[in-house]
Amino acid sequence: MSSGTDSRTSASRRPALVLALLALAQLITSLDYNIVYVALPEIGESLDFSSQTLQWVVSAYAVIYGGFLLLGGRASDLLGRRRMFVFGLSLYGVGSLLGGLANGSEFLVAARAVQGLGGAFLFPATLSLVITSFSEGRERNRALAVWAGAGASGMVLGSLLGGVLTQAFGWESVFYVNVPLAVVAIASAYVLIAPDGKRAAGRSFDVPGALTGTAGATLVVFALVQGPESGWASAPVLGAGAAALVLLAVFLVVESRSPEPLLPLRLFRNRNLSAGVATTFMFMATFGSLLYFQTIYFQGVHGYSALQTGLAFLVPMVAGLVGSTLGGRLATRFGTRNTILGALAVGAVGTLMLALAMDPSASYLALVPGLIVLSLGQGALYTSMFAASSSGVDPMEQGIASGIVSTGQQVGGAVGLALLVAVANSITGEEATAAATTDGLRTAVLIAAAAMVVSIGIALNFRRVGADAAGTPAGDPSPEDARTAEDEQSVASVSV
Repeated sequence: MSSGTDSRTSASRRPALVLALLALAQLITSLDYNIVYVALPEIGESLDFSSQTLQWVVSAYAVIYGGFLLLGGRASDLLGRRRMFVFGLSLYGVGSLLGGLANGSEFLVAARAVQGLGGAFLFPATLSLVITSFSEGRERNRALAVWAGAGASGMVLGSLLGGVLTQAFGWESVFYVNVPLAVVAIASAYVLIAPDGKRAAGRSFDVPGALTGTAGATLVVFALVQGPESGWASAPVLGAGAAALVLLAVFLVVESRSPEPLLPLRLFRNRNLSAGVATTFMFMATFGSLLYFQTIYFQGVHGYSALQTGLAFLVPMVAGLVGSTLGGRLATRFGTRNTILGALAVGAVGTLMLALAMDPSASYLALVPGLIVLSLGQGALYTSMFAASSSGVDPMEQGIASGIVSTGQQVGGAVGLALLVAVANSITGEEATAAATTDGLRTAVLIAAAAMVVSIGIALNFRRVGADAAGTPAGDPSPEDARTAEDEQSVASVSV
């Protein structure tokens, strides 16, 4: 029996508890994305980081996480989703414990790398478990809404919790908080998630592809993360970029000839998956970058403390949760494609409202309408884009598909933030007054809104399925999609 079938059987017995566990895992990874930011000044002072090396408290996690996602996704397909779920959580817990115990800068950076490696195995396993445990359509849309809501709330909650913990217990507490959460999730996994089935005979692990693909992806993320700090023309960035191009070229050659590739290139013939990668890339380049500019605006322009900044994010956190819930319902009612298009439009309008309200003398209340509209669109998009990206993918390849989409998301975040920060800094110039800083931030946010409009054109490439198709009742595929589904079912039957 396939692991996908086992997972769905487990979910059918205890669907609410299984979903709660998967949402907890998503909360853990998203929580840690931001929780460390507000503790950075205290970490730098305590462990003698220089201004040049402090960024690696964040970058070590991002580089390893983004570089190993493809490997983590494929491992879920071949070695078992529950195994990789537990393995990823274990790495996450160990890395968090080591981070709290760190007594030197190198030790902490290494611990963050371990956390990133854990996240790279955990995220694809969690997403593929959600997709394979719940039937496509209403059931999966609801599950993805809960999962996405946990992710959206975790990112914002991280800012609030980071401020509270750092102020009350010191910077070490932002790492220790992950340990009990990971232990609870690991213990629950053995109770709630069915054991992985036997590994399919004849399926092997693509070692050359894993080495070249992981190294190439890691160097790409390294160059994107390090570029703004060291300069795009610096030797480390240019060297990493050149090496990444060579490795990725070799990787594509290896994958085209391998009988069991790490990344089956034929997957990109699935329009939904290809459009999903592009959409998640743009999502993180735009929506995902806005949190940074909001933080700078609150703290750099209005002088908010870390705790006040966290509290300011409560409004968009609640709106994001509402948007995630609505996203699942709207996807069931109107289809994922239509929901994505609508969410992008709403998000662009909200981002424009936010940019126009940004002023050195503006009150927080002036920002609230834009924050609410923006976050509603963001939450609905996060749910629906993952639902659409997984449509039509063989259950036995949902892990690598999740890894592909997640890699696009991580690279998009690095590219978008680098470009938008460069734009903001060029407008601000060396005159870092409140007015100049606001002008730079506003310009970056306006460009993000324009990029969201561009993303609507990308999202039009998603297939019109069910409620997306004009005149076709929800749940009834068009003739083209019916033929595609039959072909994919035949492939799946042969694979199993």
